[in-house]
Order: sequence, then structure tokens, then C-alpha cells
Amino acid sequence: MNNNILFFLTPKAMCAYLYDDYTMRQALEKMETAGYAALPILNKRGEYRGTLTEGDLLWGIKNMCYMDIRQAEAHRIMEITRRRDYIPVRVTTSMHDLVDRATNQNFVPVVDDKNAFIGIVTRGAIIKYCSQRLFPED
Repeated sequence: MNNNILFFLTPKAMCAYLYDDYTMRQALEKMETAGYAALPILNKRGEYRGTLTEGDLLWGIKNMCYMDIRQAEAHRIMEITRRRDYIPVRVTTSMHDLVDRATNQNFVPVVDDKNAFIGIVTRGAIIKYCSQRLFPED
């Protein structure tokens, strides 16, 4: 297997993500447009802050907006209690650790030495690579 995480990386420029100062409404709209069930959260310096899922948003709306979607403009996404954040890796992380992380996350955020978000590795990219190696004739 290729031992370079960058081989699997979807660069930041091609990723959908949220900023930590977005409102719940902005996050809902971005998720709807992007079509993903989970998105990385970055601060304005580009540092990874966590992951927001559709479920997190749903519970946030229920608990903080009392099911009144208009109130979603008054709350920032960092106010939402997240079930769990996807743990990022560095480009120097071993492939074993990357695959291990991807078994429990839809994507693995990748950060540099300054914790700046540089992209993601999707579980699909890893499975596709493995499939091509296991079944080259297909």
C-alpha cells in the first residue's frame, strides 16, 4: 500500500468546510449545498476546530432553538454540543493509523505541523485504492 497520506488527500481547496463563527443557519445551508452529512470546522486562521454532523445540528436546533428555525441565526455552531469530533492526523501519520482512524470516521482531517487544516482523506478513497489492488481485473 502507498505509504504517503498525500496520495489520498483531498486538498482544502476542494473540500467543503465550516468556519467556527458560522451560525447554525449558515451551517445548515452549507451542508445542504455541499450534500455531506459531516463537515470539518475551521477557524479563520485555517486551524481545524472539530467536526459538525447533521445529527449535531438537529439536536442543536431542538435544544437551543426550541424547534424555531428562525432562531438558528442567533446561535453560532461552536455553541452546539457535538457528539464527537473527527480526530485529525498529520501527513507523517502511518498508513496503519490512517486506516484505523477511517474505520470510525467518514473522513479523516489532515493538518500540518501548525495545526492548519490542509484537507481530508475520505474512507472512500482508501477503499477504492484497496479495491484496485485486491481486484485489479475489475
